[in-house]
Amino acid sequence: MKLFKLLFLIFLGFSCTIFSQTTGNRTVAVTLPVVTLMDVEPAGTIAINFVAPTDAGRPVTAPAANTAKWINYTSAIAPGGLSRRITASINQVLPGIDIKIQAATASGSGGGTLGTPSAQVTLTTTAQTIISGIGGAFTGTGANNGHRLTITLSANTYANLSARTNTPVVITYTITE
Repeated sequence: MKLFKLLFLIFLGFSCTIFSQTTGNRTVAVTLPVVTLMDVEPAGTIAINFVAPTDAGRPVTAPAANTAKWINYTSAIAPGGLSRRITASINQVLPGIDIKIQAATASGSGGGTLGTPSAQVTLTTTAQTIISGIGGAFTGTGANNGHRLTITLSANTYANLSARTNTPVVITYTITE
């Protein structure tokens, strides 16, 4: 019986050793590149037209604000890097007309440190910040994601107004640090 107990204890000791748990570790290399992508959705141009008065002595009627465009972006900044901003400018100023833009607070399916819109700005040929404080973030893509843009036109100096037909004004958006 002593031999049986001894063999049983030896077998129990081996089985515990054989089935015991161990730990280990492995190194995993992770790469996350610096990313700076931006676009305006949906693609295509917009038409904003003043309406002529039907009664002499009245001013031209400013067009309704256009809210068809959205700014989408993806941003991954370098460690300790600066936050990003989006600027807007136009290729030409139309005498007597103000072109204004306002970015709304981000909405939709994005996440991260989304940018903060600035107050409405009157566009000129000099770039002006419309969204600032963009960190590691993504807005989602397409309309109804990102920052909705509101573009308005108004007459500023009637003496400078002259008739125009389909005058193209290009708004340039730039994302930068």
